[in-house]
Amino acid sequence: MTDKVIIYTSPGCPDCASVKNWLKKNDIQYSEIDITAPGKADEAFEKFGVRIAPITVVKDQFFYGAFKDQKPNLEKIFKNSRGE
Repeated sequence: MTDKVIIYTSPGCPDCASVKNWLKKNDIQYSEIDITAPGKADEAFEKFGVRIAPITVVKDQFFYGAFKDQKPNLEKIFKNSRGE
């Protein structure tokens, strides 16, 4: 998939690790932004209305919260993008 994926994460976040591992397992490239870096939590809040990690951004959609809650949406997006 050529669409850019961005993940807002925080150190030691198990759901962040789960999202990243799932993306890697599915050969999906992503960029990572640490929300503990100065100004990044505010940036996330301005863009998405939340300051929690992980926030996964794909195209014009975003998902946040536990990986188990994000996974069905991610599977749907990437299944559709691969024509499956």
